[in-house]
Amino acid sequence: MTLYARAAAVLDRQTDWVLPSLARLIFAAVLLGYFWTSALTKFDGPIAPSVGAYAQIFPKAFEAVGYDPSGLSIWHALVVLAGGYAEFLLPALIVLGLVTRLAALGMMGFVVVQSLTDIMGHGASAGAWFDRASDALILDQRALWLLLLAVLLCKGAGPLSADRYLGVEPARLAA
Repeated sequence: MTLYARAAAVLDRQTDWVLPSLARLIFAAVLLGYFWTSALTKFDGPIAPSVGAYAQIFPKAFEAVGYDPSGLSIWHALVVLAGGYAEFLLPALIVLGLVTRLAALGMMGFVVVQSLTDIMGHGASAGAWFDRASDALILDQRALWLLLLAVLLCKGAGPLSADRYLGVEPARLAA
């Protein structure tokens, strides 16, 4: 037990740099491409939302106007543009480690809204927890995404980050 306690103490001292560094690496490897590819579907130009973006973000409202974007308000266009830019900007900030805690919080909100839109707007199955299957696209998968983002929210970006370089995050490397 003494050996176990010593090993645990060594691991505890590493969490401030290992967890956020791995979280950003895993985010870049698993989710960066997903979000950027999704963002590309939102634009026909820098300030021109695509028809598909309305179908993704406002499926019921878009159907109600006969799939004609001109039947939607400027608010709908602004939400689509904001969502598309958020899908580019927030993941980039996380990967760079720049204002990481704020970017992680923004991504957490984005994932919650995305999940609610998928369930309520598109009728996707949320799946279930504690059901022996780990492949529910909403509850299972997105819970893991949120855990990954929660590590960044709570721990910051880690030592190899713009936040650390700019002095936004304190150096906490343990011996």
